[in-house]
Amino acid sequence: MSLSVGIVGLPNVGKSTLFNALTKKRVSAENFPFCTIDPSVGVVTVPDFRLTRLSEVSASEKTIPAAVEFVDIAGLVKGAAEGEGLGNKFLANIREVDAIAHVVRLFDDPDITHVHGEVDPLHDIEVINLELTLADLESANKQLERVSKEAKSPPARGAHAGGYKEAIAQMAVLKKLVPILESGQLANVCDLDEREGEIAKQFHLLTMKPMLYVLNRKGGVMNVDLENTERWRVLQEFFIAAGSSWVVVDAGIEQELSDVHEDEREEFRREMGIQDNGIDALIRSGYEILDLISFFTTGPKESRAWTITRGSTAPYAGAAIHSDFRDKFIRAEVIRWDTLLEVGSYKSAREKGLVRTEGKGYIVQDGDVMEFLHG
Repeated sequence: MSLSVGIVGLPNVGKSTLFNALTKKRVSAENFPFCTIDPSVGVVTVPDFRLTRLSEVSASEKTIPAAVEFVDIAGLVKGAAEGEGLGNKFLANIREVDAIAHVVRLFDDPDITHVHGEVDPLHDIEVINLELTLADLESANKQLERVSKEAKSPPARGAHAGGYKEAIAQMAVLKKLVPILESGQLANVCDLDEREGEIAKQFHLLTMKPMLYVLNRKGGVMNVDLENTERWRVLQEFFIAAGSSWVVVDAGIEQELSDVHEDEREEFRREMGIQDNGIDALIRSGYEILDLISFFTTGPKESRAWTITRGSTAPYAGAAIHSDFRDKFIRAEVIRWDTLLEVGSYKSAREKGLVRTEGKGYIVQDGDVMEFLHG
């Protein structure tokens, strides 16, 4: 399953630095707008101590973690929806990703120019979200005009009516979405039922995508969250009111630490007074906002985390490994990862009756360890 998170934000907020820290892949990160023109792509492994433990217990030759693709997209500016700052190209790049990591600058540093002259995180968020909303409004209106014409042309008697009925359904959803966008709100606040939500996906709206706010802090300078003034309070109030997900990271420090051996990174963090691993939190959050979970397979040759959408049944989970596990599914053997670790091996788990058999209707849970039987 290939799913991607696009890193977006204003120029000079630390997007490319964050991307470097995420992927350990160097892309240009100079101090001027539009340094990044073409999106850089990096595949990032999802930190998961459960997989590490399972691999140790199974004495696996290989350990293969889950992964998420991150895309570094050039900085948006006010007016992007009208083409300012190569905005059309950047908006097109955002349209291709599955979720958005919106980088917001927390640091006041006179040596790094802010495109608006001063650091105001909530204002920066509003600028980006407005550009995404305006782009969506234009797209939604065009699509509404198209489907409205189709909905006015019922098929002749006896002709297939599928396209006509679909146009009617699409028109109804667009008539819900357009007023939301006209009010300046993101499309994802629109109250849609499950069927309407599936229809809305067909419109490929930017503001329907899951969004995670990445608050970028910098050591050695004033940071909005640490000074705990009005700027920070209104930002928190916005997140709470919008029900938004957010993480705090020092992209510069994390980029430096990406060159440090893994065993020494935590010690360096302690020395620098950094309590949390912001990059790991970001990667896990990116995985979560895409509504993804992991199940595991483990054995002497390989322990592996497999990515599936939350709510997947056993056959569809099996398809992540091979299509035969879906098409010719018979049953799956399932045990929780922590239960397997407690008993120490599949053999012991089976002897104790801890491995259960599940059929086609089983909804796979995050952390299941599975073996599939197919015809």
